[in-house]
Amino acid sequence: MTNKDYYDFVEKSSKMAGYRNIDAFLDAIIFDIPVAAIVIIDKSSTELENVLGQLTMDTDIIEFQTFIGNNEQIHKFIPFNEEIRDIQEGDKKDVRIEDLDTIVVPAQAEGFQSAFIDSNAWWVIRISSSMLNRIKYIAAYQVAPISAITHWAEVAKIDKFKNTNKYIVYFKEPAKEISHVKLDTKKKGTAPQSPRYTSYEKLMKGKILSDVF
Repeated sequence: MTNKDYYDFVEKSSKMAGYRNIDAFLDAIIFDIPVAAIVIIDKSSTELENVLGQLTMDTDIIEFQTFIGNNEQIHKFIPFNEEIRDIQEGDKKDVRIEDLDTIVVPAQAEGFQSAFIDSNAWWVIRISSSMLNRIKYIAAYQVAPISAITHWAEVAKIDKFKNTNKYIVYFKEPAKEISHVKLDTKKKGTAPQSPRYTSYEKLMKGKILSDVF
């Protein structure tokens, strides 16, 4: 492929993305679009997260490990935006990525009371950088014995949590209780083990977790 082929490809792709020309595309990248980064490493560490936590840009960490045996290579990694890809590639045809505006977090009883209720916040959350500007609401799934999404709050802001690569979510107002969205008793794998995304509309209409995720 010649340099002209590259130029024509970028010019065409820029216009397909809604930009007037390559110059407009470059101006948007440099001046308008927030800078973000993905760090690919064999094993994350507290030291790495502390360093990334001090950066002003949003960052994601992907652990990528390679194992070699019997002349074969096995790669172990968690795909970037796995939780979003699961939604996009799953069998839920009524879910659109652009509608995701709510993060659901699993909560133990003590942490739920002290943070979600008493402090109007939830912290040490790992959030994909691509979702930071989408999240408008947060909901708490209280683990067993309650096993249900019980409260939600509107998000005021999301900040880095201390010197880490995780986040703290502040609420606009105290969390409100909703009709409990209960764990499906006949379906495995619906209980959130880590933060999961959904839409506010699905959360409000849901009766059981599979209605929400």
